[in-house]
Parts: sequence; C-alpha cells; structure tokens
Amino acid sequence: MQRMKSLGNIGNSGRLSTEENEDDEMSKLAISTFQAKEEEIERRKMEVKERVELQLGRAEEETRRLAQIWEELEVLGDPMRKEVAMVRKKIDMASKDLKPLGQSCQKKEKEYKEALEAFNEKNKEKAQLIATLMELLNESEKMRMQRLEELNKTIESLQ
Repeated sequence: MQRMKSLGNIGNSGRLSTEENEDDEMSKLAISTFQAKEEEIERRKMEVKERVELQLGRAEEETRRLAQIWEELEVLGDPMRKEVAMVRKKIDMASKDLKPLGQSCQKKEKEYKEALEAFNEKNKEKAQLIATLMELLNESEKMRMQRLEELNKTIESLQ
C-alpha cells in the first residue's frame, strides 16, 4: 500500500512537469501576444510619424510659397492682399492639422512606454514565481526521497 502511495507521488511529479510545460507555453503565448501588440503599436507609431512628417513637409512647402508670394506682393503692392490673406489662412489650417497629429504621436509613445513597463514588471514577477516553484519542487522531492528511504529501512527491518 505504501509503495502505491510513493508511486502515486512519483506520478504527480510527472503532472507537475506537464503543468510547467503548460505554464511555459502560456507564458510564451502571452509574450508573443504582447510582442505582436508591441509591433502593432510601433507600426501605428511609425504611420503617425510619417503622416506628421508629410504634414510638416507640406507646411514647409506652404511656407516657401508664402515667402515667394510675399516677395511678389512687396513688388506689386496692394492689389495682392486678398491672395496673401488666402495663403495665410491655408498655412493656419495646415498648422491646426499638425497639432492633433503631434498630440496623438505623443500619446501613443506614452502608451507604448507604459505597456513596456507593465510587461517588464510581469516578466520579473513570473521569474520570481518560477524560482519559488523550483525551490518548492526540489524541497518536495527531497522530502519524498527521505520518506522513501525511511519506508525502505522499515521494510528491510521487517524482513
């Protein structure tokens, strides 16, 4: 009967190994999911940056055009004020379009940093839990081996 119990305990260690594998697979899945999200955030961040750069390029081009128009206006005088006002309005509209894009970019960068920090904390926590688990498993195995030795001595003394 006691041999059956000790064999059952040995069987349990096989289950623990399976649980460890499942935990490792779950951890790997969680890490790959997080990495996919991180890549998606990075991709979106790059898209926003590209749009901002495009808008900045347009704004710079508009600024150059305005400078050219301004020079022509100085030569021509009053008849061109209306057109200058239109160009200025276009520049103002381009500037207004840039502001929310810049804010969105900053927000996404902040979200990315927060997600990365949370990931690092959870990863640290997991490593500590794995270390604790390994200690418990080692301790359990030692205790079972001691008990088996005691039972073996008891059996030998009975013979």
